[in-house]
Amino acid sequence: MQTFKLTLEYDGSKFSGWQQQINARTVQGELIAAVQDLFRVESDIQGAGRTDAGVHALGQVAHLKLRTPTRLAPEQIFRELNNRLPSSIAVVELVSAPPRFHARHDAVSRAYFYQISTRKTALAKRYVWWVKEPLRIEPMRKAAALLAGRHDFGAFRAPDPSKPGESTIVVVDSAEIGLDEHLIVFRVEASHLLWKMVRRLAGTLVKIGKGDVTVEQFRDLLEPEKPGRSQPRPTLDIAAWTAPASGLFLEAVKYP
Repeated sequence: MQTFKLTLEYDGSKFSGWQQQINARTVQGELIAAVQDLFRVESDIQGAGRTDAGVHALGQVAHLKLRTPTRLAPEQIFRELNNRLPSSIAVVELVSAPPRFHARHDAVSRAYFYQISTRKTALAKRYVWWVKEPLRIEPMRKAAALLAGRHDFGAFRAPDPSKPGESTIVVVDSAEIGLDEHLIVFRVEASHLLWKMVRRLAGTLVKIGKGDVTVEQFRDLLEPEKPGRSQPRPTLDIAAWTAPASGLFLEAVKYP
């Protein structure tokens, strides 16, 4: 078994997400096809994060395990795969890895960012969510700062059929809101992230910026839903506030 670690970037606009699917164009599917065309041997390709349809990546990590070792050097594999992949997918780094390296299981954290534009943009519309209403940045920053630490994100999770009974407790390493002229950037790094969690957090932060939700209500959403709590969680239609996929990027995956 020969193992390689790949770092990839991709424009998710034209793909039905990362994970290979029948009758759908996916990033993993394109990578598998390129590897098969190059090596003509059985292989295993897994990614560190399962990005949804329309979500982009600057630092997705995947492992490539070849059942039959190759004589090609990593730099040759790097060039040959990029020659075979579509223009919207690029391998930015390819290195040899220990045989037992696993892109998903070995990761210790994942960093995402979400881009919100406060004005119409002609060139970047595939990579932002244009919010037309005025947004107050300070309440959004205060709410984002509450995310650091260990919280119950059940209110922000979409039911995932592939992970029944999944814990909704997530340890967030850092979270912040940045501002660059017309661009508001929500960045979060965590041990792992629940399905649609970042997009629902982004949507709720926008609601806070509009004044529709208070920072105190947001704080209550992060507390576990336990019998005997002093106050029930606020009843909010968070699923309906899920931010569009266009503004979301998988920024980086970290390893020990």
